Amino acid sequence: MSAGRILLLVALIAILAALAMLWPLGPLQGPPEVTRLVLVELRLPRLLLALGYGATLGLTGAALQALFANPLASPDLTGASSGAALGAVVGSTFLGFVGPLGLGLSGAAGALVALALLFALAGKRSDSATLLLAGLAISISAGALTSLALALAPSPFAFYEAFDWLMGSLVDRSLPQAAAALLPAALAGAWLFGRATALDRLALGEEVAASLGLDPARLRREVVLCAAVAVGACVAVCGAVGFIGLIAPVIARVWVRGHPGRALLPAALLGAVLLTAADLLTRLAPLGRTIPLGVVTAAAGTPLFLWVLLRMRWRLAP
Repeated sequence: MSAGRILLLVALIAILAALAMLWPLGPLQGPPEVTRLVLVELRLPRLLLALGYGATLGLTGAALQALFANPLASPDLTGASSGAALGAVVGSTFLGFVGPLGLGLSGAAGALVALALLFALAGKRSDSATLLLAGLAISISAGALTSLALALAPSPFAFYEAFDWLMGSLVDRSLPQAAAALLPAALAGAWLFGRATALDRLALGEEVAASLGLDPARLRREVVLCAAVAVGACVAVCGAVGFIGLIAPVIARVWVRGHPGRALLPAALLGAVLLTAADLLTRLAPLGRTIPLGVVTAAAGTPLFLWVLLRMRWRLAP
């Protein structure tokens, strides 16, 4: 990928970050103390989560697509996001986890179980149909169990309280919550960036990769663990957000002409751009109304998802 595109993405992130901090201007025109509270306590954590969560989805999506050798292997379609949501709900509802650390751990555990199930059901290099069906089955099961956990929650208001969170939201998060989500995600992401060359070698085939000194089984375990930690920590704080982990890696792979390892950085930057832009769109809602973040990303991502499916169908057509 050219340096020009990287600089373009960085410039877009800077512009969107400025917009996210300054728009709308109305709340910033009050007394200085109120302005500081709005910027530091409300908008800064929201911006950090948008950038970090978006980058995490783009990065882990690119790593999972490289691991499964399949463009449909994103965190939401593999069931990792749904599993993380289930883990966080079980942790908060039945295990009494209320702090960001406990929720992050339970979310990561749920994502890890979902990805392990995906490996067991679909295999390490499954075809697109098998991967999609296995991921769909895991997502549906996790969603049903999440609803059941909320229905059986001790508090009858738990379902309503969890609705915004389940649909994805960055509103009213604090700096400690942002740190609890983004620090584990950053550590896991740094490891994934360090394995870019190994993912490129894995694309040549396991036998070739092994001849070059790579342990494919170990690489798979580590990628799954890091993806689960990163996605689980972010989902536990912000809820599940779909399609960013699919859109960003697909575009990045086109930019780097199919090299999975080289797609990691542009996928992460593009994910940060897309989620920050989606969060800005949610602010267009009329006063007093809320547009869930997951609804915006789903509306934008569904056409691309269909395009990816049709493209794969055309390739497979005789």
